Amino acid sequence: MFIHHYSLKKVFPKYDVIIVGAGHSGCEAAIGAANLGSKVLLVTMNMQTIAQMSCNPAMGGVAKGQIVREIDALGGYSGIVTDHTMVQFRMLNRSKGPAMWSPRAQSDRMLFAAKWRKMLEDHPNVDFWQEMVTGIIVKGGQAKGVYTSMGLEIESETVVLTNGTFLNGLIHIGEKQFGGGRAGERAAKGITEQLRGLGFESGRMKTGTPPRVDGRTLDWDKMEIQEGDQPAGKFSYTDTPKLEKQLPCHVAYTSQAVHDILRTGFDRSPMFNGRIKGQGPRYCPSIEDKIDRFADRDRHQLFVEPEGWDTCEIYVNGFSSSLPEEVQFKAMRRIVGFENAKMFRPGYAIEYDFFPPHQLQLSLETHLVKNLFFAGQINGTTGYEEAGCQGFMAGINAHLKAKGRKPFILKRSEAYIGVLIDDLVNKGTIEPYRMFTSRAEYRILLRQDNADIRLTPLMNQLREGSEQLAGPSLAGRMKRVTEKKEAGKAIDKFFREFPVTPDLINGFLEQQNSSPIKQQVKLHGILLRPHVSINDLRGLLPKLDNFLSQYDDEFINGAEINMKYEGYIRKEQEMVDKMNRLEEVIIIENFDFQKLNAISAEAREKLSRVKPRTIGQASRISGVTPADVSVLLVHMGR
Repeated sequence: MFIHHYSLKKVFPKYDVIIVGAGHSGCEAAIGAANLGSKVLLVTMNMQTIAQMSCNPAMGGVAKGQIVREIDALGGYSGIVTDHTMVQFRMLNRSKGPAMWSPRAQSDRMLFAAKWRKMLEDHPNVDFWQEMVTGIIVKGGQAKGVYTSMGLEIESETVVLTNGTFLNGLIHIGEKQFGGGRAGERAAKGITEQLRGLGFESGRMKTGTPPRVDGRTLDWDKMEIQEGDQPAGKFSYTDTPKLEKQLPCHVAYTSQAVHDILRTGFDRSPMFNGRIKGQGPRYCPSIEDKIDRFADRDRHQLFVEPEGWDTCEIYVNGFSSSLPEEVQFKAMRRIVGFENAKMFRPGYAIEYDFFPPHQLQLSLETHLVKNLFFAGQINGTTGYEEAGCQGFMAGINAHLKAKGRKPFILKRSEAYIGVLIDDLVNKGTIEPYRMFTSRAEYRILLRQDNADIRLTPLMNQLREGSEQLAGPSLAGRMKRVTEKKEAGKAIDKFFREFPVTPDLINGFLEQQNSSPIKQQVKLHGILLRPHVSINDLRGLLPKLDNFLSQYDDEFINGAEINMKYEGYIRKEQEMVDKMNRLEEVIIIENFDFQKLNAISAEAREKLSRVKPRTIGQASRISGVTPADVSVLLVHMGR
C-alpha cells in the first residue's frame, strides 16, 4: 500500500541526529550525540520499553564488564544506570590476572529501564517520538531523515539505525511461529527492503531467551547459593551509590532425565527441522543445542537469577529454548529445586535481519549511504554491552559528521570498544559476535581498572569547547583521573624508596613460603613476589598503612597492578608503538586495489570490499598477508 509522506516542519525541527530504536544501543547513541551538543530525536515503537533488558537482567561479565567501564569513562550512561539499579555485584575471574578481572552486576530490570528513561528525559537535547520507522530519506546518496508508518517525513543531518532484533523479526516456539521483535511486540517492516534496494547485503541471525518462572514455586534450599562480593563494587567512575544490601543468585543443574525429556521435542524443534534459517550464537547456545552438541555431558549448569527487588519473576540463565512450551515445562520440572515450578512464559527463539558489518567504515557510517550509521545487533553482535558501546560511538560520530568534523575512532590498543568495531569491520561476522578478553591482543593495557585513565582524556579533547549539558561533569571526571595518576606515581615512589629489614618481613615471607631476605631491601621488591599484596603489607607496616590511608582503594589497587605487571605492560606498549606506525600511513582515498597485480586476488577482493583507511587497518583484514602489506606500503610512498 502506498503511503503519502508529509513533512511536518512545524511539528518537527530538522534534527542533527535521528536514532531509530531505543534499546541499549539507541539510548547510548542518544547520549553520545546529545552530550556533544547535537539536537537528537529518539524514535521508538513503544515508549514503555526504552532500555528494556529483553534477555538476562544483568550487565557486564567477561570482557563485557570492561566495555561498560569504557562506556562510562567516555561519558556514557550504562555504568551509571547499572550502579543505581543493581541488586548484586561480582568481580569475575579474581583467581586469574588483573587483565581478566571483569565486573558483573545483576540489575532490577524494571528500575534499570526506568532510570535510563529518566536520564534521557532529563536531557535538554533529546526529543522522543513513538512510531515505527519504515524507511530512510535518501537523496544524492546521503541520509536526510526518516519516513514513518503514519506517513510522516522527519528531516535530519544524520540517521543512526539501532533496530535490535526487530527487522522482520520472527519468533519461534516449537512448531509455532509469528512475527515480532520481542515477546508481545511487533516486528519492524520496510527498512530491510529499502536498504537491499540501495545495494546493501543482508542476512539472518538467530538468538533466544529462556523461560521466566515464579520464584515463589522454587525450592531454593536444593540449589547452590551464589552471593555477591563484600563489599560490593560498582561500574561508574563517578559518585554513584554503593550497594549495601544484595540479593543472592543460585545455581542449579540439568540431568540426564531433563535431557531425555527435551529430546522428545527435537522433531518439533524449529532449530532441528530447518524452520530457523538464521545463524545462532556460538557462545550462548540453546539448551537443546547444548545437549545435541555435547551429548557426552550428563548435566549443564544453570544460573537462577532474580529479575529485581520487588518481583518474584526469575530468569533461568542457561535454559534458552525454542522447543514446544509443554516440553520446556515438563523438562524444567525435573530440575532439582524446580519440581513445583510455575512458568510465567516459555523460552523462544527469534530470527531477525542484520547487515554484514564489512559495509561500514570504522566510524560505523555506511559506505553506500553517507550520513547513515548502523549500531548494535543490526551489525551482527549479541549482548547489551556490545550494542551499547556501538551505539555510543555511532552517536558521537553522527554528531561529528553533522558538524563537519573528523570521526572519533578508538584503536585496538586503546579500548575493547576499538577491538570490537575493528573486528566487525575488518573481519566481519557470520554468527552473533560476542566480546571475549581473548579477542584483545593488548588486554594487559585494556583492564577494567584503568578505563578512565585510557579514555576520559580522549573524551575531554573531543568535547573541548562544548557546553556541559547533562550528566556528571566532565571537569569532575578529569579531576579524578588526574588525582588517580598522581596517586599512582606517589605510591610507586613510596614503594621504591621505603626500606624493609629482615626482622620486619621474614616472618611473613616464611608464612607465604617465600624466601627470606638477608639484608635490607626496598619494599617494591617484596611486593613483586607472588602471593604478596599491598593489603598484606599494610597489616605489617604501620608507616605504609598511614601513608596509604590518604588514598581511595581504587587508586591503591590500580597502583599495585601497575607495579606488579610493569614489565608486561611495558612490553605490550612497545608492541603498540610498533603497530601504530602502520596506523599513521594513510591509504589514498578511493584507491583502486584491483590494479595491484602484485598482491593476491583474495587480498584485492577483500581490500576493495572493506576500503581500509590505513595500512594498519589493511593488515588486520582476513586474507591480507604481510607480503601484501609490503606492496601497499610501496604504493603509499613508504
